[in-house]
Amino acid sequence: MRYALLPVLVLATLFAQKQADTKPLAEPAAVNPQSVPDKNNLLGLPPLPIPANNPQTPDKIALGDKLFHDKRFSVDGTVSCSKCHDDKQAFTDGLPVSIGHHGLTGTRNASTVLNAAFNQSQFWDGREPDLEGQAKQPLINPVEHGLTDHKQVLEIIRTDPDYLATFQSVFDVSAKKLTIDHVAKAIASFERTLIAGNSPFDRYYFNGKTDAMTDAQIRGFELFIGQGRCVSCHTIEQDHALFTDNRFHNIGVGINQIQQDISRLTQAFLEAKNKGGQVDTMVLTDKKSSELGRFAVTDELSQIGAFKTPTLRNVELTAPYMHDGSLKTLKEVMVHYNNGGVNKADERVNDFLSGGIRPLNLTDPQLNDLVAFMKALTSSWSGSRYANPIPTQAAN
Repeated sequence: MRYALLPVLVLATLFAQKQADTKPLAEPAAVNPQSVPDKNNLLGLPPLPIPANNPQTPDKIALGDKLFHDKRFSVDGTVSCSKCHDDKQAFTDGLPVSIGHHGLTGTRNASTVLNAAFNQSQFWDGREPDLEGQAKQPLINPVEHGLTDHKQVLEIIRTDPDYLATFQSVFDVSAKKLTIDHVAKAIASFERTLIAGNSPFDRYYFNGKTDAMTDAQIRGFELFIGQGRCVSCHTIEQDHALFTDNRFHNIGVGINQIQQDISRLTQAFLEAKNKGGQVDTMVLTDKKSSELGRFAVTDELSQIGAFKTPTLRNVELTAPYMHDGSLKTLKEVMVHYNNGGVNKADERVNDFLSGGIRPLNLTDPQLNDLVAFMKALTSSWSGSRYANPIPTQAAN
């Protein structure tokens, strides 16, 4: 393709610059092992950003919890937020792609809500900047909750005395002045309590407990920051680790299967978008359009097939993997990266593959050590409904 080399060269340059600018990681903290309690769910995480226009309160969080689990906000009364983000499955659904009303399926794997409060954008393609915006989309998506508009949500709330009383108490708003933004703020507040740090890695790296990880996990960690180069995108800072750069990369998933259709798909997608087509509807109802990734949001050719770097925290609990749920196990994920962005070593990589993706030449035992390290990122608190009370920080 005429543009094929441009994104590869640009992203390769950015990757090289990032590698040059990356500071060496510190050694595990040399501190008293008892200095941080084992039940500190924020261990390894930064301060939680809270929007200035949506402060946390216990009543608002409880209201958001109720809204999050209410199946009435769907066309057939079977779909709540928790259907795809199940409390008992690390706030995912364990499926390759999620199932909405009347058994309809979308095209994307359900990301965990755990620690989503730290994301700089939401959804695999980053089409919403915050949890408040994210909360509104599935309700009116034709393959998720299936409602025609947000008025239907408000109608249900206005006929529920308990909801009305709670919204009045939390937001000081009457039934007539209630909007979908109030609903979204409550759901987002609940989601900001789903915080899970304090993994074996956190206790090893940030709390100095050198026996918190196994020998295999320690070897995997060394590969993670060394030959595997995983840390280039799944970042670790000096005082916290979100395991994501919050950027978008084409890693050769999904897009490899539609390479011959790229020119036609991009043109057709832009035409539909210019005629008023909604990105979330188009990417969740058409498999091939879904594979366009971040391009669907930005219209930038360099973003074709690029998806957001997901956090690796609790990744052991959130199979299957990748934006389309196409890889069933962590070992399959390791093999894909080891092959340089293809599932089989002899497959052709796509023309828009990010510059940092190339064969790693890791042995099978090394891949197993990387998988072991991934399991060291499972939080002690990931099975609980809420985090413990957490400090808040107003976002600018």
